[in-house]
Amino acid sequence: MSERNAMQAVLEVADLHVGYGKVEALHGANIRVQPGQIVTVIGPNGAGKSTMLNALMGCLSGRGVVKFLGQDLAGLGIEQRVERGMNLVPEKRELFNNMSIEDNLLLGSYRRYRAREAGFSDQLDYVFQLFPRLKSRRNQEAGTLSGGERQMLAVGRALMAKPKLLMLDEPSLGLAPLIVKDIFHIIERLRETGVATLLIEQNARAALQVADYGYVLETGDMVLEGPAADLAQNSKVIETYLGFAKKSVPTD
Repeated sequence: MSERNAMQAVLEVADLHVGYGKVEALHGANIRVQPGQIVTVIGPNGAGKSTMLNALMGCLSGRGVVKFLGQDLAGLGIEQRVERGMNLVPEKRELFNNMSIEDNLLLGSYRRYRAREAGFSDQLDYVFQLFPRLKSRRNQEAGTLSGGERQMLAVGRALMAKPKLLMLDEPSLGLAPLIVKDIFHIIERLRETGVATLLIEQNARAALQVADYGYVLETGDMVLEGPAADLAQNSKVIETYLGFAKKSVPTD
């Protein structure tokens, strides 16, 4: 048995089908995320990446098996999945614009507060360490932040819940290149927390640089998978997602 399959997965997805009415958008997806691992799913717009995330969080129904820490999530709603340690940072960030940065972060720990967990806000200092720009503006309204700062706040808010699995939906979308670089540096640092990360991205180059393992999703089908470093050298991935001409690509 390979090292990747030897330990219990944080997330294990088997033969997941998801559709909208009679139209199936995801065809039999299989994914595995190990503890502390960054796994990315890359693919073009419309490939089914966000559909998959919404199904994993219970926002969409589907056919197949989704296990979290060995437990089947069938029949569990969004709130129950969050209580078990899953957290999604959606593409639109979904911040409370009229509330301060600090209050947005504290809302991220509400599940822990409601469970009467001691030290429910103990991640605040760590989040401010990750995002010093947020700390210096902690009393500023979230609606006044730039796109990059809003993404930082959305990730920070998710970390306040101490998730065991953090799912990021297109974190680089709409951001300037320098900000994208900062965001992916922070994603790479998430390994320090021990949280498992499922990263959904169109920016294949950046995603494969920070990930341990990757999947390629095209029109609802998983067409490739493997260690991220290997995918970055794959001729199909290079030609389709990394922007090099076919004639310059070495053979596999």
